[in-house]
Amino acid sequence: MRIGELSRRSGVPVPTIKYYLREGLLSAGELTSPNQAHYSPGHERRLRLIRALLDVGGLSLAAIGEVLEAMDDPEQPVHKVLGVAADGVTPAGEEGAGPELEDAREEVAALLRRRDWQADERGPAAESLAGVLSALRRAGHGGYIDLLDVYADAAEPVARADLDYVQRRVAREDLVESVVVGTVLGEAMFGALRRLAHIDVSFRRFESPEYLSGPVEREGSGAEDGGGRGGGDERKGGGGAGTGGPEAGPPDA
Repeated sequence: MRIGELSRRSGVPVPTIKYYLREGLLSAGELTSPNQAHYSPGHERRLRLIRALLDVGGLSLAAIGEVLEAMDDPEQPVHKVLGVAADGVTPAGEEGAGPELEDAREEVAALLRRRDWQADERGPAAESLAGVLSALRRAGHGGYIDLLDVYADAAEPVARADLDYVQRRVAREDLVESVVVGTVLGEAMFGALRRLAHIDVSFRRFESPEYLSGPVEREGSGAEDGGGRGGGDERKGGGGAGTGGPEAGPPDA
């Protein structure tokens, strides 16, 4: 296919494709004339991967270049490619050195030892976590750090599921691409699911009647509540007890 068709099929504008070609993110097509080149389905697949890493994964073009370089090197172990992809989605630490950050690093190291996780105590992921712990303390929410193992308990089965998906691939190209997609886009998927769960739990905890309408203490024979009109609770905007929940759905998040 020519570049115009490649653009239509991938949804990527021609000028952007030419930029990716100049930057080496996309390999050159096969020249069919001095001014024309032919592009294969592999080019379309690579373009879709680049856009997914950029638009959904949030990687910079520089990080995408590093990931693609590792992917295309047949000598790179799959575990190494996973590390490059993970580094691309790990926020760079911006914490200045100091006792607070060193304490956080020790807590991260202790977590790794406690769970027997085979990860570098000073690698990008560990440094990012240490920065988060330090920031939590500065914000006055150091108690949140008590949830570290709860988060770790949730992360382990997700990580195993990611790698189970990867191991179903046979060809190295498919396997490596799956590692990258699972690492980068899986991060975005897990974050989105966590936010959806927050919305649901928040609604059930703070809006749902079974949480809000506990037993009401009434003094006297019910004169203050309108003579005991069927136990209705005007605080619910006219919805009496036993209506099955609020008429309106949860607020948009």
